[in-house]
Amino acid sequence: MSKLNKNSSGYIFGFALLVILVCGVLLSVVSGALAEKQYEERELERKKFILKAALGDEIAAVEKTEIAVMYEQRVKESVVNSKGETVDGIAANAVKLKNEYKKLEKNGSVKAGQSINLPVYMVMNADGSEVEYYVVPTYGFGLWDNIWGYVALQKDLNTINGVVLDHKGETPGLGARITEEKVQNRYRSGKTIFEGDKLVSVTMKKGEGNDYSSDPHAVDGMSGATLTADGVNAMMSSYMNLYLSFINAKKS
Repeated sequence: MSKLNKNSSGYIFGFALLVILVCGVLLSVVSGALAEKQYEERELERKKFILKAALGDEIAAVEKTEIAVMYEQRVKESVVNSKGETVDGIAANAVKLKNEYKKLEKNGSVKAGQSINLPVYMVMNADGSEVEYYVVPTYGFGLWDNIWGYVALQKDLNTINGVVLDHKGETPGLGARITEEKVQNRYRSGKTIFEGDKLVSVTMKKGEGNDYSSDPHAVDGMSGATLTADGVNAMMSSYMNLYLSFINAKKS
């Protein structure tokens, strides 16, 4: 029997092909495992943000492993459209906010011929007997890239109980500060989205270090991050208006 010529082009080609196939299989297995883990982490973050917007400091003491359990106990999910109608057959976590955002005009209205899906998260009281907070997601554009968040409204569907904001690429130390507790807590303390029957949202003002405690529709800004603040304001205003029909239906 002749020995394999390890220096032949056929051997080298076959060995290289085998290595490529083995590496491909291993990468596919690892990629699948990582994708599942990444999905689980994204879901956990979504649930944590929703609970944090509604319950604030109460979440700080909750262990990571308990977040999902608490969410299942306290949160009911729904999806509506901009007319306030319930959209059946779509799970809230299946709604991709980035894709829905593309259906909007620059002024925040829904493009002609499009229908937008809007998740609603109802955070129940401790015994599950009634809705304590309504949490709605928001999505927009900051200085450099997309920003997003969750806004928790109290039972009156007017008073903001809390917000959670995040971003993809805002400037560290400037626009990226929207993730700081200090900034997000400015939306607490009785801020409201209605002035009488008119929806006016809440505006982050230009500059920083000012007292807006007496203004229910304004919060202090972020020094050097006016464009990010403008993006947050546009996001808040457009999404509160997208949920207006749902809010009015619940309030009536």
